[in-house]
Amino acid sequence: MRTAPAAVLFFMTLWLRIWTRLFGGLHLPEHLRRGRLGERVAKNHLQQLGLKFLTANFKSRRGEIDLIFRDGNTLVFVEVKTRSSEGWVRPAGAVNARKRRLLSMTALDYLKRLADPRVSIRFDIVEVLLSGGVVCEIRHLSNAFALSRPFRHG
Repeated sequence: MRTAPAAVLFFMTLWLRIWTRLFGGLHLPEHLRRGRLGERVAKNHLQQLGLKFLTANFKSRRGEIDLIFRDGNTLVFVEVKTRSSEGWVRPAGAVNARKRRLLSMTALDYLKRLADPRVSIRFDIVEVLLSGGVVCEIRHLSNAFALSRPFRHG
């Protein structure tokens, strides 16, 4: 099986990003559309609670953080989990030890970009539950977990 050269893959990815921006991701797979809806709903919900929105989909080589807010003097790193069914496990249950570690490392990458990274931080999870493609419940789990070891002091 032949693979496409790196340049071809780069331009295909670039074209997909441009197409998505122009046409709103109409042809995205269902789980990606559901995820984007959940992130928009979570962003609006947290803004209504008085948090100041800073950025969405921050990426580093270690991972991605869905939303970043400021709550007073605290930076809030938010993981959004959108589900159409809870099944046997709450959506927040998908944020396991591995995911918490990746989020911790990505948050540290974000902090490195700040001039003075001595700020307090917290990790929140927002669960967005859908029924028939419509939001039926939003759950905000503030301070859902601490910075993973070995990254925290004490």
